[in-house]
This record gives sequence, C-alpha cells and structure tokens, in this order.
Amino acid sequence: MSTAIKPRHIGRNISRIRELRDMKQEALAQAIGVSQQTISTIEGSESIDAEKLKAIAEALGVSSEAIKNFSEEAVFNIIGNTFDIENNNGSSVISYGCTFNPLDKLLESIEKNEQLYERLIQVEREKAAYLEKLLKEK
Repeated sequence: MSTAIKPRHIGRNISRIRELRDMKQEALAQAIGVSQQTISTIEGSESIDAEKLKAIAEALGVSSEAIKNFSEEAVFNIIGNTFDIENNNGSSVISYGCTFNPLDKLLESIEKNEQLYERLIQVEREKAAYLEKLLKEK
C-alpha cells in the first residue's frame, strides 16, 4: 500500500470555490476572458499553469495558494457546526445558518500559516547569516 500523498485536484478546487462564491462558469469565464467551455475544461484538470491560476484566483477573490490548499473537508466541518437549543416549551430550535463566511475563515487560516512560514524562513536566514559571519571571523 502506497503512502504517497495524492496531489490536490486544482480544477476541482476552483469549481468548489466558485460554487461557494455563488458564481457561474459563465461569469468566471467572462471575468478572465475565456469561454465557458474553457472553464469547464480547467475545472476538469488536475493542474493548471501559474498565470491562468493567478487570473482565476483574482476573479474568485482568493489567492492562488488558497486554491492550491483548498480543503472541502475543512469547509464542511465549519458549516457543520450547528447548534440545537431547547427553548422554554420543550421544543428544539435548530440553527443551520452560519454567522460567518466559512470560505473567509479557511482563507484566514491559510494566510496565518503563510505568515508563520515566512517568519520561520526569516529566522533561518538570520541564523545562516550569523553562522557565515562567525565562519568569516575565524
């Protein structure tokens, strides 16, 4: 059994984000200057060239990284957080409405991870520079 990580299907991620944004293929196609059939083909592709991905991300209002790292499970976990409250007369009130946009929460999480990663890279660069300085002094 292989433990290799399956690459994310970029086209499927684009499709799901587009649907969460309540955008039709025609609207996305018009936004990036292609036909609806081209969008359909893109959404069926596992990978997409960087320039086209950047244009699509801009049209969807997300980053390219958000499309690459999109997790449908995370979105549904957020949406699935509903509550059941019993009111005074014994009947239950169930709220299925989110008080926030789950996609925004997902993107916020991705952005925080990107910031942390950038800080870690900066620390490693500073360490390397310090070690190089110490080596030159000897």
